[in-house]
Amino acid sequence: MNIQRRSNLHRAIQSALVISLLMAAHVSTRIALAQQIVPSKSDSQKSNATVPNTTTAPSPTPAPPSTDKPGNSSVASPQKQTPSGTDEQIIVNTDLVSLTVTVTDNYGRYVTGLNKDAFKVLDDKVPQDITFFSDEDAPISVGVVFDVSGSMSGDKIQHARDALKRFIETSDEHDEYFLIGFNSRAQLLLDHTRDADAVLNKLTFVQTRGQTALYDACYLGVEKVGRGVHPKHAVLLISDGQDNSSRYTFNELRRLLKESDVTIYSVGILAGNDAGSSFGVEGQSILTELSAVSGGKAFFPNTSAEMDDVFARIAVELRHQYSIGYKPTNFTGDGKYHRLKVKVTPPRGLPRLFVRSKDGYYALTNPR
Repeated sequence: MNIQRRSNLHRAIQSALVISLLMAAHVSTRIALAQQIVPSKSDSQKSNATVPNTTTAPSPTPAPPSTDKPGNSSVASPQKQTPSGTDEQIIVNTDLVSLTVTVTDNYGRYVTGLNKDAFKVLDDKVPQDITFFSDEDAPISVGVVFDVSGSMSGDKIQHARDALKRFIETSDEHDEYFLIGFNSRAQLLLDHTRDADAVLNKLTFVQTRGQTALYDACYLGVEKVGRGVHPKHAVLLISDGQDNSSRYTFNELRRLLKESDVTIYSVGILAGNDAGSSFGVEGQSILTELSAVSGGKAFFPNTSAEMDDVFARIAVELRHQYSIGYKPTNFTGDGKYHRLKVKVTPPRGLPRLFVRSKDGYYALTNPR
């Protein structure tokens, strides 16, 4: 009897050992499978390093114009998207051309309410199909480039401050502002602000002194405004037009304006005896050329009352413009300058109308 019990106990122990070995083998198999399926932390990091980063890399200075949104006037340079951890680049090109157009009548009054069919765009004399059209009064990004050099001393700067206040009071409350002051060098005083009072307050205690880095200040202003949050970009340049301290040249600034979507409105602050002097004539010529090449306009008020009217007129013009966009049928990414001509056919009963916009763009296809 005892022998039988011992035999049964021995068989039970053997069975338990077999079951334990089978369970251990099963657990080991599951662990091995899990290790094959779930990557380790280091493997996960290696995997993440090959996933493309869709965030567009920052543009180098000067910033290439962005024209995938309404209101721009040049063909966009490509944007770079760089995968994390690699040197690869994905180049995205667009051939959308968009521009800002101002229409006036014989008396200089702004004409609104025209439809798309009233406009005709010629790209190197080839008619284009307008694919985007808007006359909406939308907020804009405005760069105020203010001359605080020694030549702006006395009543000049005070009158300019007062007129700027009039401009801001007439503008849209959602406009975005950049403020750049310049004398011997250009300095960004305010960046990305909707606080119009802050712009005026910043200029209240500025002292005029030093030389004039006009070209550097304009260059900085165009770059900053071109990266503004609103599709429409403009620079308000307040100066006597002289430059004697810039690193950039006039031709370099002119080239940048042709590549950008920024419109410059210049207000020449000239003293009574400046207008007829070589100093004044040269300043007027510089401001006129910079404004014209960007599709804007230069003004030279003689009195404080005229200056107030000029700033108010610029604010009104910015609210009464047309945005036109098209994809050129004759586009080639050769980097060459394309001449533009915008024509408008007045509705029946209206007199001849006048159009002002940029006269061309560079067909940029390669990043700087």
